[in-house]
Amino acid sequence: MSNEADGMADLHWMFDMLHHIDVGLVVLDSKYQVKLWNNFMENHSGVSSSIAKEQSLLTLYPELDTGWLHQKLDNVFGLKTPIFVSWEQRPHFFPFKSYRPITGIANKMFQNVAIRPITSPDGSIKNICLVVYDVTDIATNKMALSAANHKLRRLSQALSK
Repeated sequence: MSNEADGMADLHWMFDMLHHIDVGLVVLDSKYQVKLWNNFMENHSGVSSSIAKEQSLLTLYPELDTGWLHQKLDNVFGLKTPIFVSWEQRPHFFPFKSYRPITGIANKMFQNVAIRPITSPDGSIKNICLVVYDVTDIATNKMALSAANHKLRRLSQALSK
């Protein structure tokens, strides 16, 4: 097999992996137009990649806080450095339903989102990548633990009186 064929095979499996990995991947250009929308995003948003591609993220999700989002994305473009948005700062970056409606206690998916610059060969930043992690289990467990600790504190105070 030639080097060119090996390179194409490598590119193919990497592309397949990006589309089927269990995190959301969204690549945006400087105008916030979607360049990549993987299967995680399709499955949880109900929007196919063929519809999402070349659409503005703000058109797809007009309920997003535009000012906040512009600030975050523009900082990544301008500073060429990644940022991280925790579920504790913003519980639901994307308004996805929890996909465990029977066993879970959350109506919406809690998310951590890493926003990373993608460097072009010339060193410029023309695209950024949003990596969306489903942290619903972690968030709901932490909230349940916090509620239990609060209840224990109240009981302890009531018993000490």
